[in-house]
Amino acid sequence: VLALCLWQPPRACDDYWSEWKQCKSILNLFHHYYTYGETPSCAQWKRDYQNCRAWEKTKSTVAKDALCNSERERIAEKQKHAPVWTLRKSPPADWYLPLDEDKPK
Repeated sequence: VLALCLWQPPRACDDYWSEWKQCKSILNLFHHYYTYGETPSCAQWKRDYQNCRAWEKTKSTVAKDALCNSERERIAEKQKHAPVWTLRKSPPADWYLPLDEDKPK
């Protein structure tokens, strides 16, 4: 994704607009408030959209750097959390055997 930051925006500008609209939707506001106790901050999506448009129209290096930094931070935030389950390297040895669902407990 970030390799594309060299000559074009990492995403289409409409993607940033759609993310901002979804973030501001009533359903998302309600869900986020119910889950976290506060409304979400959608300002970054709007700034990213504006920077993307500025990059496309004027080839602004400031807008390019701001957009690329925002994407880097978004990816770093996503990778910060460890997975819930440990991933297997191979399937279990008895993966082909039938399950014991029909046996009484």
